[in-house]
Amino acid sequence: MQATGPTAASTRQPTMLPSGGQRARGGPAQTSGPRLMQAPASCGRSCPLASSHVGYFQSRRKVQVAAFQDPEEEGLMAAPSDAQEARIVVITSGKGGVGKTTTSANLGMSIARLGYKVCLIDADIGLRNLDLLLGLENRILYTAIDILDGECRLDQALIRDKRWKNLSLLSMSRNRQRYNITRAHMVQLCEAIIALGYQFIILDCPAGIDVGFINAISPAKEAVIVTTPEITSIRDADRVAGLLEANGIYNVKLLVNRVRSEMIQKNDMMSVKDVQEMLGIPLLGAIPEDPQVIISTNRGEPLVLQKKMPDSGVALEAAAQRLIGKLDYFVDLNNPHKGLFQKIGEMFNN
Repeated sequence: MQATGPTAASTRQPTMLPSGGQRARGGPAQTSGPRLMQAPASCGRSCPLASSHVGYFQSRRKVQVAAFQDPEEEGLMAAPSDAQEARIVVITSGKGGVGKTTTSANLGMSIARLGYKVCLIDADIGLRNLDLLLGLENRILYTAIDILDGECRLDQALIRDKRWKNLSLLSMSRNRQRYNITRAHMVQLCEAIIALGYQFIILDCPAGIDVGFINAISPAKEAVIVTTPEITSIRDADRVAGLLEANGIYNVKLLVNRVRSEMIQKNDMMSVKDVQEMLGIPLLGAIPEDPQVIISTNRGEPLVLQKKMPDSGVALEAAAQRLIGKLDYFVDLNNPHKGLFQKIGEMFNN
């Protein structure tokens, strides 16, 4: 459960939490309106985020989970009809190369396949890679920087996936662009995306714990820490967990990537249980080492979309189902494709 911080706005420093964005969704009413209703100085008065979504910032509090109401769109699944607040999840680690972008792409695709409207945000300015994993690198014309500069609308910068129309991608910038993104900008972007009816926003956080990390976690209410069974990665994950808690994100889950069962059996690698006990974070899932990850990346096709889903794809899809509360058991890494009847048979045999 996510703990709630102090309610008095005067006790918070403006450099800690995006409290304006939190109050805009569900906090106490303000007579003067939340600060994030105003466009930042870099946007100018013509910024689409400040003009086209002011009504949302003033009145809208909940997102109705009826994701696909456009009859002209094809191939969209029906989402649950009950009211539910949109979820903003940041995928982070601290250490680079542990699989954050791969995790973001596959979790987002799996959740979209379950019928939810999902937006993936590549928050790594200048080093975007999420578009490559989704095969959308040639379709990006506008970025979040263009939105903030008033050069395009939000719906123009959101790139819909060519296979699942309820999955969209927003890149922060092109490789050649440099821009001073602030926490207020990130909160504005997420609020505007929610106003379009998106139910899940997944932020692919850059490596490190500098200003890019702080900006990426600002609008998030929950986080997934990706780590590997290596002591260097575990130390960085522990540091990131402390920073998330210091910034008011208490709903944190752990995803252990690149697990090799044969090395664990030989005591050459820490087990998933050892990693989880060292960090003290609830476990979301464990992903086995799989050469198919490289193949899927080069093809621009997420693992969970392959016809013969590899072991890593099965584990990632199970992690996505656990994230949204549709699965209550972990995948056996020694037999990821084990079905329901096999599980029942094992129960009777035992």
